[in-house]
Amino acid sequence: MTHTPPLHWKLVIDAADPHAQADFWAAALGYRLEDNSALIERLLTLGAAPPEATLESHGRRAWRDLIAVRHPDDPYEEETGIGQGRRLLFQRVPELKAAKNRLHLDVHAGPGRRAEEVARLQELGASVLGHVKEPGGEWVVMADPEGNEFCVQ
Repeated sequence: MTHTPPLHWKLVIDAADPHAQADFWAAALGYRLEDNSALIERLLTLGAAPPEATLESHGRRAWRDLIAVRHPDDPYEEETGIGQGRRLLFQRVPELKAAKNRLHLDVHAGPGRRAEEVARLQELGASVLGHVKEPGGEWVVMADPEGNEFCVQ
């Protein structure tokens, strides 16, 4: 029996402020904010979504509690703005982060660029939690603006 791989994937990340997190990660990774405004306007016109489920972000209508960023080279549905490739989806949750991540991103800066990338990410709002140097490698442990850990190699 052969296995058919998934069409695309997204990593869902809980957030207190999904739009601020999406802005940070879009800038950190060079991703694009998804533009769901056409879909949202259509659903509002049909009465299928309440206006209070939306807000204005970057000059366009967006979901209040959800926003995704996608890799700029990956395909997306033009009528919905939903990415069909590598995506991060930020969803609003009421509780704050309480423990160590069970899953995290590794950002690979490239040879000799780790310090430069760490400085750039700090300018975007990340903080350094520590430096790790082991026989298998060296990296910097950082936290995004809401405290989610990630590593820069």
